[in-house]
Amino acid sequence: MGEFPPQKTQKLPETSVSVRLELHYPLELLQCFFSRHGDKQLSGFMGANSGIGFATAEGLASRGANVYMVCRNKERGEAAQSKIQSDTGNQNVHLEVCDLSSVSDIKSFASQFSSKNVPVHILVNNAGLLEHNRITTSEGFELNFAVNVLGTYAMTELMLPLLEKAAPDARVITVSSGGMYTTPLTKDLQFSDENFNGVQQYSQNKRVQVALTEKWAEINKKQGDWILFNAPSLSGKLRTNEEGADTIIWLALQPKEKLVSGSFYFDRAEAPKHLMFAATSGSHAVIDSIFESLKSLSSISA
Repeated sequence: MGEFPPQKTQKLPETSVSVRLELHYPLELLQCFFSRHGDKQLSGFMGANSGIGFATAEGLASRGANVYMVCRNKERGEAAQSKIQSDTGNQNVHLEVCDLSSVSDIKSFASQFSSKNVPVHILVNNAGLLEHNRITTSEGFELNFAVNVLGTYAMTELMLPLLEKAAPDARVITVSSGGMYTTPLTKDLQFSDENFNGVQQYSQNKRVQVALTEKWAEINKKQGDWILFNAPSLSGKLRTNEEGADTIIWLALQPKEKLVSGSFYFDRAEAPKHLMFAATSGSHAVIDSIFESLKSLSSISA
């Protein structure tokens, strides 16, 4: 099997890592993956009607995956579904409607989808939100936390039975953000400070996602045979949506033995989870408490 081709880089600020611009995959790798799993349905869940989620869904669909897009807005979801089907020629692109800020909606979706008895090989947790004002959901949760943390936790936990059906090659990819480098982990998940700061809350949410991935990887060593990763979201001025989706697609297609469960990946390579002197590494000690809090808030028995 050939190696991935060398990639050009673009210089970024010193706190960042290089951006690679040549985004293509060796055909032999894709043929190996899909021929080895030709009798399976490579299924992905994500916030997928725009941005990196759309680019990821389209990239996987173009490689023959059976994609399940999970979107809150039915009309936008249908438009994205139709465009991906048209652009890729893959009709196995399905739309599921679910409000990922609502635990009850996620539970309802998971129950209905489980009845399809479809193994899930790739779960991409891409839905994300940065709301600058404090908004409380109908279930009583701060909105950023509800989407970025509690929704990610609930979706992953409820999909575990379907991921286990797809073992040993099932994987969960959670799309994080470089903003997490600036923020240590705390037990204050819903930003109790009356001076609400949406950017700080978003960064904190993304740090929680990284710690959750570590925790799930630790649990999985004892209980299962699926792997978990984080990949940062960097679109906009730094890169296109397709470039932002590149590492996500790469993680979805790589052979399991070439990857490290629980790791943070950037530009197709493991990346550090903490910056020097950022005082974030020791904060992960509170993840057990956070994990129990999420279990209680979602009423999901992990």
